[in-house]
Amino acid sequence: EDQDLIVINKPSGMVVHPAAGNYQGTLVNALMHHCQDLSGINGILRPGIVHRIDKDTSGLLVACKNDYTHRALSIQFHEKTVTRKYNAIVYGVINHNHGKIDAPIGRDPANRKLMAVMESGKKAVTNFQVLERFEDYTYLELVLETGRTHQIRVHMKYINHPVVGDPQYGPKKKIGEHGQYLHARVLGFVHPRTGQYLEWEAPLPDYFQEFLNSLRKE
Repeated sequence: EDQDLIVINKPSGMVVHPAAGNYQGTLVNALMHHCQDLSGINGILRPGIVHRIDKDTSGLLVACKNDYTHRALSIQFHEKTVTRKYNAIVYGVINHNHGKIDAPIGRDPANRKLMAVMESGKKAVTNFQVLERFEDYTYLELVLETGRTHQIRVHMKYINHPVVGDPQYGPKKKIGEHGQYLHARVLGFVHPRTGQYLEWEAPLPDYFQEFLNSLRKE
């Protein structure tokens, strides 16, 4: 944290900003309690928020304390120069070591709360690398080129390897109490004020590591 920005390791289960049905206990509520000032570009419900991660995704995000920083970081996100690496456990065994999913994503016409791969959607690109294979699961590192809503979850469902525990895009069987096994592990960008490239890494949450360890034992 400095006078321009704050990088947060968000727990799974926490909503980023207030919305219908979720006005309390959000990351923005906590930020407003912690910081005296946040950028106002996204209005009173989303102060400081330049990007988000889903409620049940854990890991790193950055919030901005002033409009100058917000605008500068927004440009980096738009120009795809921000480093964002995720780890996920997905269903099934992916046989090739690397993959690139280039499939446009838009709002699902059958369910407006969900997203789907569709021709009329916005360009979405996810790269992945296999870290480990298990009998029924694969452990991945994923790198985002674009930042669409639910992008990794939608893309993994699209190639028939949904994220384990995903209540919306995966099979209905519940594994653990933590939503999907998806963690925003690495975040890097050029600091708007100093011009220095900075990178953070958040270790896997305990429940994620424990599930991995149990798969390794099996």
